[in-house]
Amino acid sequence: MSGAGARPGDVVLVSGPVGDHGLAVLSRREGLEFESEIVSDCAPLGGMVEAVLKAAPGVHALRDPTRGGLATVLNEIARQSQVEIEVVEAAVPVRQPVTAACELLGLDPLYAANEGKMVAVVAEENGEAALRAMRSHALGGEAARVGLVREGGAGRVLLETALGTHRILDRHVGEQMPRIC
Repeated sequence: MSGAGARPGDVVLVSGPVGDHGLAVLSRREGLEFESEIVSDCAPLGGMVEAVLKAAPGVHALRDPTRGGLATVLNEIARQSQVEIEVVEAAVPVRQPVTAACELLGLDPLYAANEGKMVAVVAEENGEAALRAMRSHALGGEAARVGLVREGGAGRVLLETALGTHRILDRHVGEQMPRIC
């Protein structure tokens, strides 16, 4: 299940909404208050990982999107596997308070840290089983299929935007937020 294990045709799953931890820590550190409280997603993932591996033998890569968030993890997998990953922005779960805080602060939730989420790259024929396993776990109720691995574009991640256009979702250079972990 190395980062070099993604194969064309694989699906990309995330176990729930992204960005909660990064925005929760940033708001506490900077003394920011929002209309809705943003709470860290910090949680142990061992049980969910075990359930996914049992349900879906075609898991090719597993990652914890802590540092650099979902976008950075997908870039690492794409580079190590020499594939292209296409992510559908509308499919990525992000809680409304995180979206609002990111818009206010000029941040992208796809680069925000997570402490209780996992990203799984799974053979297409095992994708639904892996997604069901995530959703049946207490920490994965909002799990989603967010992308697809394709040939070509070695090491590139594309984001299909809400407008139906595509943009490169590059690896974040530097720090989007103060170091939190």
